[in-house]
Amino acid sequence: MRLATLWRLFSSSPAAETSHGPRDKGALPGPPAPLETRRIGSLEVSAVGLGCNNFGYRLDFKETTAVVHAALDAGVSCLDTADNYGGTSCEKFLGRALKGRRDAVVIATKFGMPVSGKKGGARPDYVRRACESSLRRLRTDRIDLYQLHRPDPDTPIADTLGALGDLVRSGKVREIGCSNFTAEQLREARAAAGGGVAFASVQNGYSLLRREPEREVLVECQRLGMAFIPSAPLSGGRLTGKYRRGRPLPADARLAPDKGSGEAINRDLDLALIEALAQFAESRGHTLLELAFAWLLSRGVVSSVIAGAMSGEQVRANVAAAGWQLTRSDLIELDTIAPR
Repeated sequence: MRLATLWRLFSSSPAAETSHGPRDKGALPGPPAPLETRRIGSLEVSAVGLGCNNFGYRLDFKETTAVVHAALDAGVSCLDTADNYGGTSCEKFLGRALKGRRDAVVIATKFGMPVSGKKGGARPDYVRRACESSLRRLRTDRIDLYQLHRPDPDTPIADTLGALGDLVRSGKVREIGCSNFTAEQLREARAAAGGGVAFASVQNGYSLLRREPEREVLVECQRLGMAFIPSAPLSGGRLTGKYRRGRPLPADARLAPDKGSGEAINRDLDLALIEALAQFAESRGHTLLELAFAWLLSRGVVSSVIAGAMSGEQVRANVAAAGWQLTRSDLIELDTIAPR
């Protein structure tokens, strides 16, 4: 892909034009700047979101509530979940944790994956049932962004869009999106929508260590006017700063070979790249975590960087990371460190 085309993908963001220099380590911290907001169709969302996949899985209800409230207090408005996270406990915990604060957030949830031993999919009758179940678990009367978790090869996309359109017209859903779609599938879905309700966003894996969406999907999002939501923005924890070359893996590292996650970090390849990226950030007075967020937010098609958190401290670190704005020369140099 030509550099000019890629530059257009993030040139609409002010992050592409200016840069915050190294922080003055002797200065007293001032009040945090309010989080930037971006659009997903008619929705206004915080540029940093909260991935909720740990709720009901690695976090109990009390811990979930603490993380959710810390996110809201820090200005995070976009909460991303799915009906199959935590065996449906995630949506239940989130609905309870948002009691009295529902109107302060944009709830994005997903359907289509197997849930509690049931098949899932995107058939119209299943879409309607899945939506009602999510509404009940989330204790709300509407889902702000309802996303098809993955393509269903057994169901024509026009049938799925028809059911989703009915949900939008009924007021139960505000906007619809998709996840794990290719550029070709995005084009097919837009053609099938015709003049009706169409996907406003796509959520795919994207980070400094996983740049495949730049081949086609980001360009297609720009062409169709869709928002892009990067999942796994920290590449499974690789870009948090806890994995460094020449240092032992942390005892709690979920990418350690003995964790059985299937994502064991490659110490020769990944760590060399991670170290180079960390040195780039540190030479400018920033952290690797801040670089991961700043780089994604330099893309104008990116709406909200959805990152999970295990504590309020991690939430606040993620929010603070959005304050660094990369220059065009920074981005060009990063292309040499982590090539497309």
